[in-house]
Formats: sequence, C-alpha cells, structure tokens
Amino acid sequence: MDVTGVVATDAGLFGLWSPASFAGVVDYPTWEAALLDDDDLKRHIVAGAFVPVNIGDDGAFQVLARAGSESAAAGLTQRERRYLLAASKPYLFRTTGDAKISGIEHVGAAVDAGLRVPLPAGRWSVTIALIEWDAEPGQKDTAGRPAPTALPDFVLLLNPDRGAGRYRTEIRTFDR
Repeated sequence: MDVTGVVATDAGLFGLWSPASFAGVVDYPTWEAALLDDDDLKRHIVAGAFVPVNIGDDGAFQVLARAGSESAAAGLTQRERRYLLAASKPYLFRTTGDAKISGIEHVGAAVDAGLRVPLPAGRWSVTIALIEWDAEPGQKDTAGRPAPTALPDFVLLLNPDRGAGRYRTEIRTFDR
C-alpha cells in the first residue's frame, strides 16, 4: 500500500510518528516537554514512537510511504533505485494501528497536518530513501518545479519487524 503527499516543516525535521504515543501532546507546553530537546526526541526514537527524516532544511517535500506485509516486503521500484541518493539504516516503529507523517512541529493529539498512514498494529522496520528526483531527465517543468510524473523526494519503506537485530536510533537520518 502506498500513501503519498506533500509534508512541510519549518524545523528542518519531519518524521513518521505514532499518534497513540503522543496523545498527551495537546498544546505547545506539552509539545515542548515531549519533543523540544534532542534527548527527548532520542527517547521517542529508541521507543519506536518516532522515525526521523532529518533533512536540516525547511521546506515542503513530496513523501511516499510504502507498507509491505509478511508475504510481500516493501522495496524501492527500479526507477526509484536508479535515482537513490542515500538510504538510512532501519529504524524501529511501533504502532497501535495508525501512523502519521508530518513536520515535527505538527506532532500531537489534535493535529490534522501531515499524511495518515494506515498500518496494522505491531512492530515495523522503517528505512528512509532520499531520491534525487531532479536528476531524472524531463522531470522538471520550465520553472524548475517537479513535473507531475516526478519521483518523490523521500520514500519510507515500512515492513513488519522480523527481529533482524539492532535498529538505528540516531536523530540524523543518513550517514555521511
């Protein structure tokens, strides 16, 4: 199952998050207490409540979330692999049956911003792929914006956890 859309952030960081894990985030003071510091964010990453897409830049990005199943793993298409710029190591994600992708500033119980990603409850392995969509010929319009057929900026691959071992816990998504 694929879910795609534009995700915006003014904080240089967006991510996949479990709404149940942030049910207590209802206003700025509760958001600040839960997510402002790197130590807080790291705690949520380790717990599997938040998977960071840390780009270090504000903007709006086309994001595609592709969920696999026990019988069919999610992977990149041949076209996406051709323009793959970087891929993360897998992160752990735990959900009670739903997920959201939004800028970190939009994480919280009452927020409608971002993409809703329906997922069965459980543990998931998530890999983030950075796609160099603008390197593909013919995918920019005359103003330099993505053509309607352009690849997304990011693909999040979500697969059921198979107990593969250690998961990435870094706030920085990609190794340099």
